[in-house]
Amino acid sequence: MARLIAFLCASLVFSTPAVAGAWLREKGASFTSLALTAFSEPGKDIRFKSSLYGEWGMRPNLTLGLDAEEHQDLYGHAVVFARLPVAEFSNGGRLAAELGVGAHHRETRAWAMYKATLSWGKGFQARYGSGWMAADAALEYRSHDALIRKLDLTVGLSSHRRVNPLLQIETSYVPGRPLYWSARPSAMFRSDSGPNTWIIGVERNAAQDRPGLRFALWREF
Repeated sequence: MARLIAFLCASLVFSTPAVAGAWLREKGASFTSLALTAFSEPGKDIRFKSSLYGEWGMRPNLTLGLDAEEHQDLYGHAVVFARLPVAEFSNGGRLAAELGVGAHHRETRAWAMYKATLSWGKGFQARYGSGWMAADAALEYRSHDALIRKLDLTVGLSSHRRVNPLLQIETSYVPGRPLYWSARPSAMFRSDSGPNTWIIGVERNAAQDRPGLRFALWREF
């Protein structure tokens, strides 16, 4: 795992990404992502985590979206959000802000959830083609719990090759609790015809003893 992460980082020595935290969708353009991750623990059943993510360009300076995740009916969340541009720094990248509201649950109990995110993104040209890097810093308040601080990093290539690398790292922290983290090195397979991109990778996180296998489908329309 460490060698694979190191290789992906080294190969990025930034084109607009499909998952675009700091970028807004063009008016009328949409993007969806469906993902499933399976974890297998010794002596336990296989556990699944699924997610649905979508964006729609309502106006040139306003993107609306949905972010939902479910852990086999045990816990999960769903948040609707609005993204607005904040600043553009030419060669220094760009900033965007998101405000979201929704709910999260643990088994049959549910609570309100609010989220504010500041995203930075930058495109680049590298030896192996064009790509992007993004950082998302968020404050997430769940009405029955403490304020959660999150920092996510994404780096990937978006050249015209059939296969491109992608690395996603997510962290979250609540004071007095251990830091949670996950790392997802993946390969993106671009369809020859149509707007689909298939993602195959692995996920290693602080809650699982073994890495999980991840499949995702991105679609732009």
